[in-house]
Amino acid sequence: MIRFDPDAIETPAYIVDRTALESNLQRLDRIQRRTGCHILLALKGFAMFSLFGLIRQYLHGTAASSLDEARLGFEEFGGPVHLCAPVYKESEFGQLMQYCSHIVFNSFTQWQRLAPLIKAHPEPIRSGIRVNPQHREVKTAIYDPCGPGSRLGVTLANFDERLLEGISGLHFHSLCEMNADALERTLAVVEQKFGRYFDGLTWINFGGGHHITKSDYEIDRLINLITTFKHRYDLDVFLEPGEAVALNTGVLVAQVLDIGQNDIDFAILDTSAATHMPDVLEMPYRPELIGAGKPGEFAHTYRLGGPTCLAGDIIGDYSFRAPLCVGQRLVFLDMAHYTMVKTNTFNGVRLPAIGICEPDGSIRIVRTFNYADYRNRLS
Repeated sequence: MIRFDPDAIETPAYIVDRTALESNLQRLDRIQRRTGCHILLALKGFAMFSLFGLIRQYLHGTAASSLDEARLGFEEFGGPVHLCAPVYKESEFGQLMQYCSHIVFNSFTQWQRLAPLIKAHPEPIRSGIRVNPQHREVKTAIYDPCGPGSRLGVTLANFDERLLEGISGLHFHSLCEMNADALERTLAVVEQKFGRYFDGLTWINFGGGHHITKSDYEIDRLINLITTFKHRYDLDVFLEPGEAVALNTGVLVAQVLDIGQNDIDFAILDTSAATHMPDVLEMPYRPELIGAGKPGEFAHTYRLGGPTCLAGDIIGDYSFRAPLCVGQRLVFLDMAHYTMVKTNTFNGVRLPAIGICEPDGSIRIVRTFNYADYRNRLS
């Protein structure tokens, strides 16, 4: 539950609770200490660098998927930067090598093309291959890396062991918001298909999608999986959750700007599904809202929408015990991960401010956005 007065917040604003974040980090760190694995912060899920000082007290490094993420991890977080992306531009690769300790290749053709640059680099870089076990656990197709025709990872049929010279690790990522049972099934397939190639390697990355900090996650099962795997193979194990780091640590405070009726009562807010929480439309899902219920659960039901001209900029239908009023603050839950990293300025809508709720309940706004942020993205 939030520990501050929403009416005191200039909206819209993301507020991340430092205490809740540290609780997640402590849970992740217990897994590291009990198993010897290394957990990385996946920047694609959460990249709030004003909190990196806290996060690096617990996590081993960062996982990046682009040049700018790699630079952010290197400059703002410090420690190892593990890079894994579908493709790399050769013109950027020299910069990437300056920032990264590990670079994972999505294909052997990329590895062959760029390996000479890695070999010539003055600092050692650990190179890996992403494999696709073709084992499906994710139900939402847009987030399923192992779906038919996926461009992500090398399948067993296309795995060429003759090209493994210089490769020290393997990487697989096939989960999304999954419990340990999904990893257990996936890992069995990875071992069955690719285990014969583990000899001569030094590390393996289990990717992301592990819902470790969710209340029902089977921590002991995960610990057993990692521990027994490390007993079978002399490999360093990495995991790179983004969501688990920031799960249930942040809120998005919004304000009702107008109320109307067209078959259903609706309220237009100063926050947008399209620009401020894109996963609401992409996943899709209906975010939880403090004090609200499902449509019809309470006396007053409203369709909540954003300020953009997109007809589908709809957050969802919610019911309330009392009628909404203009100026009222609404607080959406679990808005730290996959929000700030995915926002956009469609229609020139400004991005929400970013703030931190300190342990004493005080709010520190660390970033606001203005016209220049919109203009500077254009030409």
